[in-house]
Amino acid sequence: MLKKGNKLYSILTGTCPKCHEESMYLDKNPYHLGNILKMHERCSQCNTKYKIEPSFFYGAMYVSYGVGIAFAVAAFVISKLILQSGLLTSFFAIIGTLIFFMPIIMRLSRNI
Repeated sequence: MLKKGNKLYSILTGTCPKCHEESMYLDKNPYHLGNILKMHERCSQCNTKYKIEPSFFYGAMYVSYGVGIAFAVAAFVISKLILQSGLLTSFFAIIGTLIFFMPIIMRLSRNI
C-alpha cells in the first residue's frame, strides 16, 4: 500500500520528501522528547534542504491543530459511540489521547 516514492509514505515515515531514503529527524523515535524536533539540515542522499526558511514551520502549528482535532474526534467516537462510555469518561479519553500522541502529532504536522 505505502511504497517509496509516494508522498503519503514520506509523511507517515518522516523521510525525505524527494528521495524517501533518509529520515528528516536526528532521532527516529518521536518519544525521545529532548530530540523531538531536531532535524537534519539536508538529506544526505539527494541534498534536499529541509528547513527552507526560518518561518517555514509556522504552518505546522495550523496543521497540528487540525491533526489534533482528528485524533480527538477519533478518541471521542471510540469512547462514546463504540465503548458506550459516559461524557466525562469520553472527555478524559480525549485528553489522554492528545497527551499520549502529542509527539506523533507534532512530527506528522511538520511532515505535512
